[in-house]
Amino acid sequence: MEATPAPHSPDERPGASQAAGRRSFPYWPLAVFVVLAVLLGIGLTLDPREIPSPLIDRPVPQFRLPPVEGRTQGLASEDLRGEVSVVNVFASWCTACRDEHPLWMEVARNRAFALHGLNYKDQPADAAKWLAELGDPYARTGADIDGRAGIDWGVYGVPESFIVDKRGIIRGKIIGAVTREKLDKEVLPLVRRLREE
Repeated sequence: MEATPAPHSPDERPGASQAAGRRSFPYWPLAVFVVLAVLLGIGLTLDPREIPSPLIDRPVPQFRLPPVEGRTQGLASEDLRGEVSVVNVFASWCTACRDEHPLWMEVARNRAFALHGLNYKDQPADAAKWLAELGDPYARTGADIDGRAGIDWGVYGVPESFIVDKRGIIRGKIIGAVTREKLDKEVLPLVRRLREE
């Protein structure tokens, strides 16, 4: 007569060790949620305008842009050597660009520094009309219609402004509209320091 196998104890059942492993930390969904909440909380405390640019202290990207419609001078990397300059990335569809534009007009009138425009993902007629209505403060203005030059410059959005030294090295970046405070406390002091180097 065949012996009947003894019933398995709860710990000896097939798969029992796997099930026990799953039951050993039943709060893992809560733990994942807490970790994600902490990371999100840290992210919310950061100022997006303080995102460091990987291009700081590196040469300007190689690019060559045609002029904005109605202008004669485009913008290229070789135009950014020989003097300290600021490259302002703008677009006619950008509300914040309109806010900062009077300051750029003032900079142009005072000849505070060489100011160049990089017109980002704009329709040619719209860019021309915008500059005709608000005034054109730029010594040179390149039309980056497809946004490729902007990608090379690491543009997150418009407006953005880059401070470039005499050797064509990017030395500073302002994300968002340049305000009077940013102009006086960040842009002009850096331009003055770079002129002395």
